[in-house]
Amino acid sequence: MASLPFKDKHKTGFKSTRSGSFLKQWNIFFRQFLKHPGMIGSVIPSSRALVDAVLEPVDWERTRLFVEYGPGVGTFTRPILERMHPDATLIAIDLNLDFVAWLDAQIDDPRLRVVHGSAIDVRRFIREAGYQQADYVVSGLPFSTLPDGVGAAICAETRAALRPGGEFLIYQYSRFVMRLLTPVFGAISDRLEWRNIPPCRVIRATSDEALAQAA
Repeated sequence: MASLPFKDKHKTGFKSTRSGSFLKQWNIFFRQFLKHPGMIGSVIPSSRALVDAVLEPVDWERTRLFVEYGPGVGTFTRPILERMHPDATLIAIDLNLDFVAWLDAQIDDPRLRVVHGSAIDVRRFIREAGYQQADYVVSGLPFSTLPDGVGAAICAETRAALRPGGEFLIYQYSRFVMRLLTPVFGAISDRLEWRNIPPCRVIRATSDEALAQAA
């Protein structure tokens, strides 16, 4: 998988200048759910309350590299850009070319780098963007439906991609991912966010310095 060319977007801004309507976003989201139900966690996009809950721990002033797995139609991408420092970068990684094309066309922000590929290759995408490690990674990938071994590999690669003290922020509809996180992350918290359909687990895994140095 290769990253798309990083367009020289002329306008710096926190929000999309060509944001599609909610109906257009829901339409492409629903169509992709029907085509790839195992790769999309829910037919209903995440609520704003869930987005706020997942992003609440982020230190936006100090964050310079944020990575998102499975951005879809930008439900998290746009709020991240709204909060992000003007000098920061957001790498959004998706295996679905339709979602990649949608984001690239709809969000005009030079801080956003949309790439087509797998989260397993996160360290390569970080290097290609000119960084060494990420401050935060957020993911809504449905770990319980991924092929055998893929979820564990993504968790291990994510830990290696994070700076010491960096955090993996995850939203899931089951606790399956906890068994994959426990061997590689030093501290993990888990709570249920009820203000979403259906209620969703918000998981926060912190990269332990000793584990990161051993990667």
